[in-house]
Amino acid sequence: MVDTWLVIGLGNPGPRYEATRHNVGQMVVDDLARRRGETFTAHKANARVVETWLRPGAAKLVLAKSNSYMNTSGGPVAALAKFYGVPAERVVVVHDELDIPFDTLKLKVGGGHGGHNGVRDIAKALGTPEFPRVRVGIGRPVGRQDPADWVLDPFSSAERTTLPILVGDAADAVEQLVDEGLLAAQQRWHAPRD
Repeated sequence: MVDTWLVIGLGNPGPRYEATRHNVGQMVVDDLARRRGETFTAHKANARVVETWLRPGAAKLVLAKSNSYMNTSGGPVAALAKFYGVPAERVVVVHDELDIPFDTLKLKVGGGHGGHNGVRDIAKALGTPEFPRVRVGIGRPVGRQDPADWVLDPFSSAERTTLPILVGDAADAVEQLVDEGLLAAQQRWHAPRD
């Protein structure tokens, strides 16, 4: 039996949201697909997918982006998990995280949703919060800006200079999580970076 992992990059559909902080999860799965020379195709689960491999002879990866808005990500994710026969413990959700500083990654399995409506909806749809998460730090707004507005803003010009590195690191973290397990990935990505 093929070892299959479903990797979901969270975000909102359409050009209005493409470059926003809330869509950094989709940027990561785009990077994973680009590394493999693949492009996304429509799937009946209201999503776009790429079926590929971690590397030849290793795990199968289903990279996915929902066509629904962030707050209703659960339906497409649960439908894809069912379609591909992937249990929750192999559904990797890549998402933005307000409570982690920009340019920082954290990985975990399970726990609360931390106010992230996409994660909340996926946990509800899968019937469990026990799925791996690659949390990409976007930081909190300074001053009085509402976090709900902050996540829908594009990255600042200063952030955009570092963003490709952050996205690439998050893609590396996904690959390591699938290949070597959560603990090895945490040991690498939770360590202070130069």
